[in-house]
Amino acid sequence: MRIVHIAVWTRDLETMRVFYERYFGGRSGEKYVNRAKGFESYMVRLGDTALELMRSARIADRAEQDERIGFCHIAVSTGSAEQVRDLTERLRQDGYAVLGEPRTTGDGYYESVVADPEGNRVEITI
Repeated sequence: MRIVHIAVWTRDLETMRVFYERYFGGRSGEKYVNRAKGFESYMVRLGDTALELMRSARIADRAEQDERIGFCHIAVSTGSAEQVRDLTERLRQDGYAVLGEPRTTGDGYYESVVADPEGNRVEITI
C-alpha cells in the first residue's frame, strides 16, 4: 500500500497551486470544476504522490491555532541538506514564515518547517 494523495481545503486555490508548483516542483493537471456543487480542485503531483487542493464556498474556515488534533504537516524531500537550506532561505526571502530553522532533529532527520500561503505546515527534509 501507499498514499496516493492528500486532500487539502483551501481559501485561494490558485495561490496554493502556484506555491506548490514554484517551490516544490509540483505539476498540476487541469482544474476540475463542479458548478452545481460549487467545488473546484487541482491535483498537484509531487513525485509519485499528489496534493488535491480543493475549494468550496460551503467549507468553513478552521479555528486559528498553531496545533490541533489531526494532520500536522506534509513533508517534502529535497535530496540534500544544502537544498533544504537553500529552499528554506528562498521561501523566507519571498515572505513565507519559517516556523523551524534547518536543523538535525533528535531522531536524526535534517529538516526545516515553513508555512504555506494558508498556514499549513510543510516540512522540508532530505
